[in-house]
Amino acid sequence: MKKFLLLLLVLPFAVFAQTKTAAGTVRDNTTGQPIPGVNVIVEGTQNGTSTDMDGNFTLPNVPVGKNLVFSFIGFATKNVSFTGQTAIDVVLSEDATQLKEVVVIGYGTTTKKNSTGAITSVTAEQFQKGPIIGAEQLIQGRVSGVQVTTGGGEPGSGSLVRIRSGASLNANSDPLYVIDGVPVEVGGGGAIGGRNPLASINQNDIASMSILKDAAATAIYGSRASNGVIIITTKKGKSGEMQVSYNGNYQVYQVGKTVSNMTAGQYRDFVNTAGVRSNGTNPFKPLLGTANTDWQKEIYRTAMGTDHNFSVQGGSDNIVYRASTGYTNMNGLLKTDNFERTTVNANVTGNFFDNHLKVELTNKSSVMHNIYADKGAIGAAVAFDPTQPIRRADGTFFQWLKANGEYEPNASRNPVAMLEQKHNFGNSYRSIGNGQVEYKIHGFEELKLIANLGYDYSRGRTYGNVDSDYVVPSEAGSAYNTTQNKKIQVMDLYFNYNKYVESIKTNFDVTGGYNYQDFKYENTNYNYDAANGVFNPDNPSNTRLNLQSFFGRATFTIADKYILNGSFRADGSSRFTEENRWGYFPAASAAWKINNEDFLKDSKMLSELKLRASWGKTGQQDTGVLYPSVPLYSLSTNTAQYQFGYDENGKPIYFNTFVPLAYNSNLKWEETATLNFGVDFGFFNDRITGSAEYYERKTTDLIVNATNPQGVNFSNENKYNIGNMKNKGFELSIDTYPIRTDDITWRIGGNFTWQNSKITKITSQSAPSFPGYATGGISGGVGSFIQNNQVGYWPSSFYVYEQAYDANHKPIEGVYVDRNNDGIINEQDLYRFHKPQADMFYGFNTDFTYKNWWLSMSFRGSFGNYNYNNVYSNTGNANTGLPTNGAYLNNVHTDALNSGFVNPQYYSDYYVQDASFLRMDNITAGYTFKNIFSEGSTLRLTGAVQNVFVITGYNGIDPEISGGIDNNFYPRPRIYTVGLNVNF
Repeated sequence: MKKFLLLLLVLPFAVFAQTKTAAGTVRDNTTGQPIPGVNVIVEGTQNGTSTDMDGNFTLPNVPVGKNLVFSFIGFATKNVSFTGQTAIDVVLSEDATQLKEVVVIGYGTTTKKNSTGAITSVTAEQFQKGPIIGAEQLIQGRVSGVQVTTGGGEPGSGSLVRIRSGASLNANSDPLYVIDGVPVEVGGGGAIGGRNPLASINQNDIASMSILKDAAATAIYGSRASNGVIIITTKKGKSGEMQVSYNGNYQVYQVGKTVSNMTAGQYRDFVNTAGVRSNGTNPFKPLLGTANTDWQKEIYRTAMGTDHNFSVQGGSDNIVYRASTGYTNMNGLLKTDNFERTTVNANVTGNFFDNHLKVELTNKSSVMHNIYADKGAIGAAVAFDPTQPIRRADGTFFQWLKANGEYEPNASRNPVAMLEQKHNFGNSYRSIGNGQVEYKIHGFEELKLIANLGYDYSRGRTYGNVDSDYVVPSEAGSAYNTTQNKKIQVMDLYFNYNKYVESIKTNFDVTGGYNYQDFKYENTNYNYDAANGVFNPDNPSNTRLNLQSFFGRATFTIADKYILNGSFRADGSSRFTEENRWGYFPAASAAWKINNEDFLKDSKMLSELKLRASWGKTGQQDTGVLYPSVPLYSLSTNTAQYQFGYDENGKPIYFNTFVPLAYNSNLKWEETATLNFGVDFGFFNDRITGSAEYYERKTTDLIVNATNPQGVNFSNENKYNIGNMKNKGFELSIDTYPIRTDDITWRIGGNFTWQNSKITKITSQSAPSFPGYATGGISGGVGSFIQNNQVGYWPSSFYVYEQAYDANHKPIEGVYVDRNNDGIINEQDLYRFHKPQADMFYGFNTDFTYKNWWLSMSFRGSFGNYNYNNVYSNTGNANTGLPTNGAYLNNVHTDALNSGFVNPQYYSDYYVQDASFLRMDNITAGYTFKNIFSEGSTLRLTGAVQNVFVITGYNGIDPEISGGIDNNFYPRPRIYTVGLNVNF
């Protein structure tokens, strides 16, 4: 009886403690296919496993009554109660929120919560809205530390992209772009004939863009990553029935602000007063016309544009596909300006042999046609006499002529004639494609072998001619034709080993491989000089660049709390001699996921807290010259021929000579070392998320275009590794959801960046009195430069005289401050006054949805950046409008009435103006009709305004100028858009 009673007492505990082996299969709810790599863990314990290639799992010692937790990237986590069942069939559903966690990195992927570097991923839902053509413009204002400045309002124009202000001075400072695994040329690549290389990719086909900012993230790309990396991933197909989508819009472009030059009435008053000479005569008054012509109004127009895109996707259990085509046609604000593009994108992905073999084929092709309006008409419209008509009585264009009927070379050209009599065209074709094969070893599925073969082929042509009756004889009747072919081939061979070791709670992720990239360029250039009746063929050139690399990376994740990462890359470039050919680029990083520690993992307030630190080194070899280290010769131009004898008719015979080119056999890699500290945070179940970064970056062996001593190296200047530069900055990004319910969602996002750059060395030896190198050419004078590179200052700082003012704060012409107090005003009194780069820049955006309605707005701005107003300095004085020879007239900027300048004052700091701004980039509203055709189909109508307003104290037409020199900028239009999106 005692034994029986004891058994009854122990039996409940024995049942409670009973354990069994759990086994089953995990599948995708959409395709029904098994999902490999799903984490399976007993809730509240460290006991876990993962599914194999067939989606199967076996987990021993599972207590009956416990929950099993199934989790996988891109799918919603699912809990299943284990009651001792012998087979568990689990179906996981896609989770859009989790999908956003996936981040594409070099030669692989990770998640935001497991990344150790400064990486930002922007998905299609987060892209900048509006009629955008260039891929880089999709992230404008969306990423801290990244500035995207469009080149102006030209249709399809490119942008200046700087990640953490750039690490180079005279070498290329553009980031590296990797498009679906194919690294293209720095700056986006592509042949001539297009306006923006990245416009060759249809923006509607882009799924996400990953921006790699610190060396821990970029060093895997080594020599090409010193200025950051932007990885572009296009959309892929999904299994199931065919889905068809259409996305189209219609746009209207309007001119906003124009240059404040004088109207015809103002100009007549100006000529009648300012044109009076000391003897009482006014030689300019007879030159005035009777017309009232607004030349800016005559060259600009309200333009139209349209964009249409179709896509289909679908597939079976093993093979999925997506294909799309797009057509874009945009007119520019300048009359005759047009951009036209047709794109085709196709992707096929197949999984074979029980998901052990994956094959992916991708192609993106585009054809672009451009009609280039002569942008010189912008400056001509500002400067041309507003009292003159567009055409004379005989129908010919009005132009300033000398008394003998020849053209006046110093006068402005008729801007309408420049648009209608000059004809410039460009055609380009580009195809980017790759085939990637992944094979997981049977019986050793943790090891994956990858081969990626890719290409980037582009052909371009620019051509044009000038009407025979154009006023400038040297240009009239001329024609030109330039072609360019680029062939880039890529091969990546690498492996990936990924395994979780339960006994030490550590996941090992190791990658290593080899990269080969070959660049071939073919160029021809022909032109016809009608004035001299000469056809000038340029010898075709064929050049080549080859890059080869070995790389490796290892990541260790311990207990899902501590992450250690290290990478190394060895790069060889044919730009350099054998002694300097190879560069070596290591990186290391670590992260601590504090929120997974026992003392925080149950926190209701804190959903993420991760500390990161990284150090790494990257390089730069893109000097802009393919063979900077090798002694070469070039064929001379036709104007530098050598006479050698006479022909049978006694005429001299001329031959082109070979000219030695400058070179530096000691040229080697720039090297950039970056130290980065970061923190990622999330609160209240990620209702508030964000990150903060601090970085310091030092570039050594900076490539500088230095002046050569007389008679040295066949050139006035050459490239030398004699500089150093330091960058540092702080970045902050925050995303929050004040409201998130079933019917209403309100999101607010923002980012802020503070940056500082200084040149720390620019000469091979100490030279305290060296004034630095001039840069930043301006209009006006001959060979005038307004910027300077010098130790201790930002690159391209403005180098000017300090303007003196009278008691009424009016500038005194020709009077400057004697800064060195030597009693003489000369070059020793020039000083560095501000710079074009911003001290701070920021962006913020918000989305609001209520049931089927949605509203989106985005803003962007900067502080501490300055522009040199070259429009003011060039046309804001009397003598520019009333030249001393008294043979013609030019219009004058209204600022001449304020300054009172009679002569140009190009180097006065009066023209260096604060260009801080706040711009409302976009406001978009729309309504979505659901299930309109069938279950799951949608129709969305949208309306948008782009470039809504700008708040600034800058006096030019737009404060946002690449390089900081405002010289007759192509105005950015205000764009009104209506759009239609259909999915069924």
